[in-house]
Amino acid sequence: MPDGLQRRYGQGHLHFITCSCYRRLPLLGTPDSRDLFVKLLDEVRGRYGFALSGYVVMPEHVHLLLSEPAKGTPSTLMQVLKQRVSRAGNRVGSSGERLERFWEQRFYDFNVWSQEKITEKLQYMHLNPVRRALVLHPKEWIWSSFSFYSDGEPGLIGIDPAR
Repeated sequence: MPDGLQRRYGQGHLHFITCSCYRRLPLLGTPDSRDLFVKLLDEVRGRYGFALSGYVVMPEHVHLLLSEPAKGTPSTLMQVLKQRVSRAGNRVGSSGERLERFWEQRFYDFNVWSQEKITEKLQYMHLNPVRRALVLHPKEWIWSSFSFYSDGEPGLIGIDPAR
């Protein structure tokens, strides 16, 4: 692990995870690729038993707000999720070249320990597509947990309410 990077597991916190596509390329830039990511996220959740409290899938990165899994650690489940998406996803760059990988090697993990931080991270995630001018309102971006928190609608994947 690089100097200065510390993962803090076993404290009962939620984890705000950010994972970027290789070279920040829009490898999740199509509805089909984002749908695939959400499908595989749900499969990995079933296998590792973690609560998914929030998410957004952007064209070149994802944000997840999740609990520690029943099996393994957040690092374990992220490794599996990234591998599954990488194997199934399209690794072709903008100029048509085959990319050596789908994801950047590391992921950012921030422990979320208070209701205030949970709210902050959910708002950050849900407003991401608006800030990027992909949509005018978060409800228009279906690859996030916004609809669950705003209207109680299930969306593309079940959400475990953040507490």
